[in-house]
Amino acid sequence: MKQEGLRTDGLSKYWGGFRANADISLAIEPGVRQALIGPNGAGKTTLINLLTGVLAPSAGDVFLGGERITGLAQHERVRRGLTRTYQITTLFPGLTVLESVVLAISERTGRVRTWWKSVARCRDEIDEAMAILASLRLERDAAEATHALPYGKQRLLEIAVALATRPRFLLLDEPAAGIPTAECAELFEVLAALPRDVTLLFIEHDMDLVFRFAERITVLVAGSVLIEGTPQEVAGDPRVREVYLGEASYG
Repeated sequence: MKQEGLRTDGLSKYWGGFRANADISLAIEPGVRQALIGPNGAGKTTLINLLTGVLAPSAGDVFLGGERITGLAQHERVRRGLTRTYQITTLFPGLTVLESVVLAISERTGRVRTWWKSVARCRDEIDEAMAILASLRLERDAAEATHALPYGKQRLLEIAVALATRPRFLLLDEPAAGIPTAECAELFEVLAALPRDVTLLFIEHDMDLVFRFAERITVLVAGSVLIEGTPQEVAGDPRVREVYLGEASYG
């Protein structure tokens, strides 16, 4: 039986007469690496906020694995496997890299109230945290203080903390924001190498990165879906070239 993914049905968000998102119906298949792109003000972050429960929709529904989750709070969606990161890091600067991930794992397992008293005895949590850090090429930084990390590694650490919740769907709001251009490709190579049991939906403005790493692309314009398809289908659509890509070639 085919596993159901993340789906929306007529999802909309209005503030008075302003239409942030209008009648968005998407189906994001399990395991895919999907990009969400569009001009500034297209409603990309609003859509992520609707998917994760930060905002309540004005109309429509969100489904995760076949379950309607429209009315669930953010933490309940996390428990069901839907996790997100933000444009700006939300880390604890005084913790080490390892402590940050162990804390997130302890939150998931219910040991969060006692983890700091006996970190050395949290063997299972430490082993899991080190495995996550290794998957993101951060294991050598485990003992470093978060505030001392280069910004690119802070973004990777934020993703490590998100992975500690064991998400099935990981939503990334501009993961490369603020990272030097030379490091962006490395970041996305790490993300692309994550296990296929983690589905990725990411917002990104760098079209070179999008067309290099995304398997599916959804284009939002004025709060609505203009097109959704493979990179080749999106790049070849004349409407996309007109409103967003211009004459650049990504075929």
